[in-house]
Amino acid sequence: MSAFDYDLFVIGGGSGGVRAARVAAGEAGAKVALAEEDRYGGTCVIRGCVPKKLMVFASGYGGMVEEATHYGWDMKNNGFDWNTFSGHLNNELDRLEGVYRKLLAGSGVTTFDARARLKDPHTVELSTGETFTAKHILVATGGRPVRPDLPNAHLGIVSDDIFHLETLPKSILIIGGGYIACEFACILAGLGVEVTQYYRGAQILRGFDEEARGLIAESMREIGVDLHTGTNIVEMDCYRGEQDDDGLNAPVEATQYAMPAKDAPQEGPLKVKSTNGHVKVFDQVLFATGRRPNSDDMGLEDAGVTLGRSGAVEVDEYSQTKVPSVYAIGDVTDRVNLTPVAIREGMAFVETVFNGNPTPVDHDLIPSAVFTQPELGTVGLTEEQARDQEPIEVYCASFRPMQSAFADKPGCVLMKLIVSQESRKVLGCHIVAPGAGEMIQLAGIAIKMGATKEDFDRTVAVHPTMSEEIVTMRKPMRTA
Repeated sequence: MSAFDYDLFVIGGGSGGVRAARVAAGEAGAKVALAEEDRYGGTCVIRGCVPKKLMVFASGYGGMVEEATHYGWDMKNNGFDWNTFSGHLNNELDRLEGVYRKLLAGSGVTTFDARARLKDPHTVELSTGETFTAKHILVATGGRPVRPDLPNAHLGIVSDDIFHLETLPKSILIIGGGYIACEFACILAGLGVEVTQYYRGAQILRGFDEEARGLIAESMREIGVDLHTGTNIVEMDCYRGEQDDDGLNAPVEATQYAMPAKDAPQEGPLKVKSTNGHVKVFDQVLFATGRRPNSDDMGLEDAGVTLGRSGAVEVDEYSQTKVPSVYAIGDVTDRVNLTPVAIREGMAFVETVFNGNPTPVDHDLIPSAVFTQPELGTVGLTEEQARDQEPIEVYCASFRPMQSAFADKPGCVLMKLIVSQESRKVLGCHIVAPGAGEMIQLAGIAIKMGATKEDFDRTVAVHPTMSEEIVTMRKPMRTA
């Protein structure tokens, strides 16, 4: 009989934690427990990828109605009904949470709806007062959005709050230039919200390919996002009507709002001053200025676990902390903060610990997508990263896609390959286009396998498609 209550205790019911628990119990035969203090499914299912993508779908239909008229359809657009959509959205999230719970139960995992923290390297203490011992403990608590260090920052919202709005604001200011900020800027603009975006850097989507970043910024402005780079927020407070109009650089319909009490956050519009000196009023302010690992008050450091930058749990290539019995996966480690990566890390953990097959986590050549309008799909090195590494060739095509050109809509798509001059391997692929996320998944397979430019050239194009350009670019646009 084991000296421990469980072979594995997982803290966190997100995608990574649930996958590790299910596989360890259902396939490896381990005795497993899992504790989740909030909703099963975690950030991705409940307040991230899934509801966001459903909002992306919703935001695209308005443009489809206009486009359809060019194709001969007589269609009416009566506007977007947030209440109808949010009701369906909440029902779907409830369904998905139920699926997660059933999957755990079906695998034989014992679950606790409670907050868990480490009492020592082999003991977990729950908020219910119960304690359990485990041979191995897996921390999979994810991350959370953070507000900037700014007076009255509590008056604004973060990405978690978007899905719980009772009504859509007429106007919103989004602070940030990462993928979350840009995705919600496009989503809300597509739903009819007047969107302004401030980003303190010179260009949005830092870390992505420079050419792709520029095209996304141009496309966002074309769909109505009032994007300001090199701009940040300086002050924010509740707007209190006409007597508070000093400094405003735009007319404000103040009479449509009730006067909020001085200590009542989010009871009315917000008056914002930016670094360029402009003062404007917005119905809502969204801070998309970063995320932080959920490692606070978990007893990790007292148990000997090392926390790094911003509270990230430090682990080795096998997701093991400095405490041999404690492992961590997913966003709480702040390695590659993507749901499929957390799932892969969970699988590698089970393979290492329960199947006796030490499996390091593979973070190389991970495809990803930014669900702006149009989308950005990317895998491998950017042009800037590659040219710092070795001599390269850059193959690039930019054009108006057939569907939107016929409807006389603005906007271009981009297909780009980064190729090593020496090995001829494709080092990176970057696509800005409708459906780029779907395209990059398939391109990622070839690049992960080490495909060369000549392998792409030998592939027959599917015509007429946007993606055929990936295999028809013959001459490099430039070398570096």
